[in-house]
Amino acid sequence: MFIRPARIDRAAERLAALDHLRARIMIADPALTITYMNASVIAMLREAEAELARELPRFSMDRLLGSNIDVFDKVRDPGRPLLAALDRPQAATIAIGSRAFDLVATPLLEAGRRSGFVVEWEDARPRLLGLDNAAKAAAISRAKAVIEFTPDGTILKANENFLAVMGYRAEEIVGRHHRLFVDDATGRSQEYAAFWQKLAAGTPATAEGRRIAKGGRVVWIDGSYNPILDEDGRVTKVVKFASDVTAQKELLGRLRGYIDSVDTAVGRSNREAEAARGAAGTATGDVQSVAGNAEALAASIHAIAGNMETSRGATDAAFAQAEAVGTDTQGLAGAAQAMGGIVALIRDIASQINLLALNATIEAARAGEAGKGFAVVAGEVKNLAVQAARATEQITREIDGLQARSASVAKAMASIREQVTTVREEVGRAAGAVSEQAAVTQAMSASARSAATAVSAVLSSVEEISTAVRDVSDTVGQTMEAAQALVS
Repeated sequence: MFIRPARIDRAAERLAALDHLRARIMIADPALTITYMNASVIAMLREAEAELARELPRFSMDRLLGSNIDVFDKVRDPGRPLLAALDRPQAATIAIGSRAFDLVATPLLEAGRRSGFVVEWEDARPRLLGLDNAAKAAAISRAKAVIEFTPDGTILKANENFLAVMGYRAEEIVGRHHRLFVDDATGRSQEYAAFWQKLAAGTPATAEGRRIAKGGRVVWIDGSYNPILDEDGRVTKVVKFASDVTAQKELLGRLRGYIDSVDTAVGRSNREAEAARGAAGTATGDVQSVAGNAEALAASIHAIAGNMETSRGATDAAFAQAEAVGTDTQGLAGAAQAMGGIVALIRDIASQINLLALNATIEAARAGEAGKGFAVVAGEVKNLAVQAARATEQITREIDGLQARSASVAKAMASIREQVTTVREEVGRAAGAVSEQAAVTQAMSASARSAATAVSAVLSSVEEISTAVRDVSDTVGQTMEAAQALVS
């Protein structure tokens, strides 16, 4: 009797082998229904489960077996399956949220018939990142001057931009040391050696420096030195990305000169603004003092004007009194003249009495003894006539003196009246002038006050200008510092 060997389940062996692969394998039937997932693909999808469930409404890790692979299609369209061509291997990349996966579906054939598909999964992010980095590197290479060195500074290669900046051909610099681009003193310095030692140790560096191009031409390079590490963390090379900033350096050098000139001008303006502010402050005080004095002067002139009006009234009263006295004096002179006529009449009467007394004496003498008594009377009458004549002479002399004094008083009063008239006219003119001066002084006071206000406004403006000049000076100083930092 023969013992048949146990039948080997080849399919189970294949699936067991797939479970141990690092490749992420999924098997689907001819209708793309998922029938198998190995441990690697399950681990990958499980790690992304939360994001996949949030982005795919039909996704469930627990129900993934038995689902159609189109569950990973965010836009469900029965007319456009995720893997459309089923007769040949087909690749697709799907993006779900921040995730991206590369899928390759390969038909499985048994006895010439398609029995299903093997779908290989791969995280697409490293590939896309590599493409992105390659694109960025290409863009940097187009925009920047790029040169590569060994860790000790030996030139490996350089792109066209770098060669154009330095004026060399590739074969003239490959294999030579970076010292080719610096002056001898820099190339021999300890700082230069320490710079390359740090790069060789993996420390990146950025520097802007003076470089020597072909033929001794000076260029300024703004560069970034980037050590490239291998899987073991060792520096394999140093890549430098650089920009030619020679034109900017020259421009900044000129800018520094311009800023120095501006700083000098601003400093001068600052000093002049300070002087103007001091002068405006002094002027403000002076004008305010003038305004105060003008107001005091106006008040004094107003007082004088009042006094002049009083004086004019007093002068008018004196003139009226002088007129009255003049009139009385004229009357006194007239009375004195009239008294002269009376004295003359008395003198005539006394003369006639004397003549009558003489005639009486003569007649008494003729009468003899009978006329003796009459003669005595005639003698007494004669004596009275003589006394009357003497008195009349005395009165005449007094009246003459009175007339002379009256004439002198009348003349003096006429002179006084003329002087009072002159004083009256002068006081009137002075009062008018003082009134005009008071009005002018009042206007001057108002003008002085306006001038004080204007000068105060000017002082305020000068203060603002001075502040603005200081601000400009500070800004220019900061700009100069920035320019010096850029130029250095």
